[in-house]
Amino acid sequence: MPPPACVLADLAERLSTEGPTLPRQWGLAGKHFREWADQPDLREKLRAFLIGLSPEISTALISRSRETTTHYAWCLRDRSSEPFSFWLHQYKPQHDWRRGYADSVHNHRYHFCTTLLRGGYTHERYRAAIDPETRLISSVELIRSANCTTGNSGHLWCHEFHRIPHAEDGTLTFLVKSRAMRESSLSFDPATRASQRHVPVESRLDTLASAL
Repeated sequence: MPPPACVLADLAERLSTEGPTLPRQWGLAGKHFREWADQPDLREKLRAFLIGLSPEISTALISRSRETTTHYAWCLRDRSSEPFSFWLHQYKPQHDWRRGYADSVHNHRYHFCTTLLRGGYTHERYRAAIDPETRLISSVELIRSANCTTGNSGHLWCHEFHRIPHAEDGTLTFLVKSRAMRESSLSFDPATRASQRHVPVESRLDTLASAL
């Protein structure tokens, strides 16, 4: 039986066939990802991978991961030589959600592919109007809504806007993300109609000293 880490190495090898141009042709990443994700024992292989982690690798994984208001984002693999990274998103129970993350209308700085390992959620895609002066979202229009269930896969480009207003308790997804394609992302709260620009902390270091 192959070692548990092979499940991620196999996906990395498939994606690496496209080379450094992969982020610019993310549709091909989606094709490779769907073929990889369509294996009936994927959850068992990922579980074995996590159980088999050494203490040192576990510590590194935790340091790369983060908590959001709606889910825990666990970074399973992130190598500077690769134009992608692998993640598990573990959604919190709905009653623990705080507004402003997955349930807002938003885009991302990166492209990504995802597959539902467990549970399900409502996925909405939007068209967003950007104010030319503020460069924030002024209004949104729902394009389509779908109830996604275990085994569903898809991919999203960084310029596309979406929202997850509801997820079943216990929902888990696996994602492959490209490297950042833009410096920031945007979000829009449908309830308050407030829009925000999000700049990650790693892009703010050069302004930290001037704030002192």
